[in-house]
Amino acid sequence: MRKTKIICTLGPATEKTQALRQLIQKGTDVFRLNMSHATHEWVREIVPRMKTDLHLTPGDILEFTVRGTKSKEQYSVNVNYPGFVKDLGVDDKVLVDNGLIKLVVLEKGRDRVRTRVLTPAVLGSRRHINLPRVHVNLPPLTKKDIADVALGAQLGVDFVALSFVREKSDIEQLRQLLSRKKSNAQIVAKIEDQLAVRSIDKMIESTDVIMVARGDLGIECPMEELPIIQRRIVKKCIRQGKPVVIATQLLESMITNRLPTRAEVTDVANAVFEQADALMLSAETTLGRYPVECVEVLNRVAMRIERSGGAGYAKDALLENIRQKTVASAVALANSLEDSKLIVFTVHGRMARYASNLRPQRAPIFAFTPSEQVYRQLALYWGTFPVRIHFTGDPDETIASAEKFLRAKKLAAPGNRMVIISDVRMGRALIDSIQLRVVK
Repeated sequence: MRKTKIICTLGPATEKTQALRQLIQKGTDVFRLNMSHATHEWVREIVPRMKTDLHLTPGDILEFTVRGTKSKEQYSVNVNYPGFVKDLGVDDKVLVDNGLIKLVVLEKGRDRVRTRVLTPAVLGSRRHINLPRVHVNLPPLTKKDIADVALGAQLGVDFVALSFVREKSDIEQLRQLLSRKKSNAQIVAKIEDQLAVRSIDKMIESTDVIMVARGDLGIECPMEELPIIQRRIVKKCIRQGKPVVIATQLLESMITNRLPTRAEVTDVANAVFEQADALMLSAETTLGRYPVECVEVLNRVAMRIERSGGAGYAKDALLENIRQKTVASAVALANSLEDSKLIVFTVHGRMARYASNLRPQRAPIFAFTPSEQVYRQLALYWGTFPVRIHFTGDPDETIASAEKFLRAKKLAAPGNRMVIISDVRMGRALIDSIQLRVVK
């Protein structure tokens, strides 16, 4: 059973029902909707709206406009950030589409910036813009972001990812907004610039999930530092008990090619060996020709690397309360037994998350919960296989139901040891307990 989870971004290549079904069958655990590239109508109906690409060559003039200003240049694009002109200066560099398109600022007007193209490229619609070493006065939540969060809350999404998180207050602002919208979605903080890297401990402490967004991060930071930054963030997340996602350009060549490069396979293998919770595909599954094959590659590589062991960062995981220490004891017991299964009964998902963070060496984590949202959210966590089940008033009856489910799905066989983490009621109190049972 693969422990590293797979996230796929939906787009024109994968919006059809049949494509979604294939992605799920091949191993997708979580789907992502990128609101930077989507309208609310598309999210509601999953209908793409694409614009004509611009074919640029060195020396061409590309004008950026804001506030819907019309341009007289042959090549122009409108930017959805009103402060774009104010933030830039003449001779500043502008990088577009993960740095593939390089431009230099020639002059500025009130609502426009003229740039000269430095590299040949094709510019599509809704591409990311990076301004290296330029302080951008963009608020953590724009009006569009607030509207997007409201839509997500209405549709019951399980995670909301915030781009370019720079301060703890950015996360707190989003959490307050989610609370007002009565959403229990978990927050994913996308680490995309040097300021967030320098504040990574506070970011991890404040958020629910960390995403190492290597596209923008690789532009904002020296590229040779990127592998070190990734490893450092993964280690810190595991130590502090927060899930971590590795994203961007995992299988970039498979946007147009059926097979990955050997370098991409090695990159994926390294992320799996570091025991990141999840790997996320972006353009590979939104616009790529081979989205299903991409999932197959991630699944195949992850399954093989997991059999060879992991980096072992979980040995330094912090155990700060009694419940974490109880779970650690259960994981240690499961690690000492062959053919063991970790069975967690959880209402809010906390105990299952503790178990996942300790990266059990052998046992899969079967997390049984009565909550639909906890059931869905736990799909992101390393080594965790959530099951929705009704909890009865009788603990033995609930355990029996769980064992019956595992046997019916051929996930457990007679003789397997079940290390069970659950609450035992003693009078009016609930006592955390560890039980060892054998599958009959």
